[in-house]
Amino acid sequence: MSNQGWRPYSRAMVKREEILVLGLTAGVVGSLVGGMMLGIGMGLIIGGQHLGWLLLLPAAPLSGLLGYVLARKLAKQL
Repeated sequence: MSNQGWRPYSRAMVKREEILVLGLTAGVVGSLVGGMMLGIGMGLIIGGQHLGWLLLLPAAPLSGLLGYVLARKLAKQL
């Protein structure tokens, strides 16, 4: 038997301000990146450039992916 006593298992908790900052950061960065890709892509499509579809179609998934990356970064800090 071990002489060490029972230790309670405690993990670091995510604080409320970290969740708020994560949400605000993900929202702002996602909106900026997705909005710029959407705007530039629409401008190119209206101007007759089919290359604009390469910016327009992945705009929403990429902005969501940035939020996911930020959340993983916060989870890794714990």
